[in-house]
Amino acid sequence: MAAPSYAVVVGVGRSAEGLTVVRTAAGEAAAHDRPLHLMHAFNWAATGGPAPAGGTRIDAERLLERAGQLAADAAPGVPVSGEIVEGSPVEALLRAAGTAFLVALGDGGSSTCPACVPADAPAVELAARAGCPVLVGRSEPAPPGPLLVGYDGSPGARHTLGYAFDCAERRGARLLAVRVVEPDRRDPDDGLLEAAVNRHAVRHPRVAADCQTVRGVPADVLLDRSRSAQLAVVGARGDGPVRSSLGEVSQALLYHSPAPLIVVRGLDPGAREGA
Repeated sequence: MAAPSYAVVVGVGRSAEGLTVVRTAAGEAAAHDRPLHLMHAFNWAATGGPAPAGGTRIDAERLLERAGQLAADAAPGVPVSGEIVEGSPVEALLRAAGTAFLVALGDGGSSTCPACVPADAPAVELAARAGCPVLVGRSEPAPPGPLLVGYDGSPGARHTLGYAFDCAERRGARLLAVRVVEPDRRDPDDGLLEAAVNRHAVRHPRVAADCQTVRGVPADVLLDRSRSAQLAVVGARGDGPVRSSLGEVSQALLYHSPAPLIVVRGLDPGAREGA
């Protein structure tokens, strides 16, 4: 069946990592009170041969059945549906992103071996092109640390900060908001981060939030902070005219951070938070 509107849609692969991300996505669906939709895709054309019959379909159905059981164990009560599609997994998830609350997939091993993952890896392509937030799962469980969000004062960062506050409240997590000023730049907006956090704190009084404005290279600082975070949330450069791109910070965290990562893009805060 097709994905329900505003569901958490997760790409299910055959690897152990592909199944691990199902648990992460199920937890996110539970936190946001959304249904979970499992999607398994196989690109027959990429194999250079015709699509095989029967047996492979049965294998795919068994894979989704196993993933559904993992999701039920991780998040009892979350409605779970499944779908098997032919074609590129990335293109299938991109289509689903048009009506999804969030799409999720594994990192392809980037957090443990960044050099092993090509620039056109599925996680990179999806994070750069999707029309909704993208969750990149990791193979290892995250520590019980704060929820990390980067902030630079841009309109996209303001939406990302609001999204991070909502995630932190639903998880019962502490929020760590970090603004990085490059070493050779003047900082005329010393209180910028605190003012932004205070505005959101009014709407999320149950979230304990810490602010850090530090000097350094943004990607390096946020990567360092992410090592003790339960989740990292960043905006994606490219919501403007050049849509299919990722900023330096989001790329660095996608490739190198051990924490699960949500790249926030295509966000209509009213629709996606209130649907």
